[in-house]
Amino acid sequence: MQKDAYTLILEAIEGGVYKPGDRLVESELAERLGVSRTPVREALQRLETQSMLTRDGRSLIVASLDHNQLAELYVVRTELEGLAARLAARHATEEEIRVLRGMVEDDRALLGGDPRALSRANKRFHKQIHLASHNRFLVQQLDLVHRSMALMATTSFAAEGRDEVAIAEHEQIVHAIEERDGEAAYSALRNHISKAFETRLRVDAGELRMR
Repeated sequence: MQKDAYTLILEAIEGGVYKPGDRLVESELAERLGVSRTPVREALQRLETQSMLTRDGRSLIVASLDHNQLAELYVVRTELEGLAARLAARHATEEEIRVLRGMVEDDRALLGGDPRALSRANKRFHKQIHLASHNRFLVQQLDLVHRSMALMATTSFAAEGRDEVAIAEHEQIVHAIEERDGEAAYSALRNHISKAFETRLRVDAGELRMR
């Protein structure tokens, strides 16, 4: 299935091709994506409406999150992700749980490697939990939250030591889901997101080095 201009631009932002503060030029995007300018213009307007892009004079730039916006985003993400884990413990099929278990095992091979590869694997892991909740409205809300996460210039996986800790936290989440323990899954995932936020704050404060 051919992707539309909106999806292509969004994926470029999520993939770090365009970072917060980068200027998006309609003609350049059209040429790069191999599409006409009209769908690009419509996509940019849609992304601006969703606060993914912001105006700087006459230019559109990729938005960035200030400290307060980041804190607000993590509050919402923590609760919604925790709810997804609780529902996954209740509703996930055996096949979905095996996929989650396999993801944790596979991700161990990425430890110490490219933080961006770990970040992509992390997104897949969380998305699988969202789907395993079997609640379409929750999945929609989490998609919006994760779209906004793309506005962070760096991944917490780039902080020294974060990757091993994060994989251990993933292990605890999957174990709770396997045990069908909704409260333990909820707590484990909330703790995981809280630790990621704490890591990001420590990086911003200069307490942690980036790899």
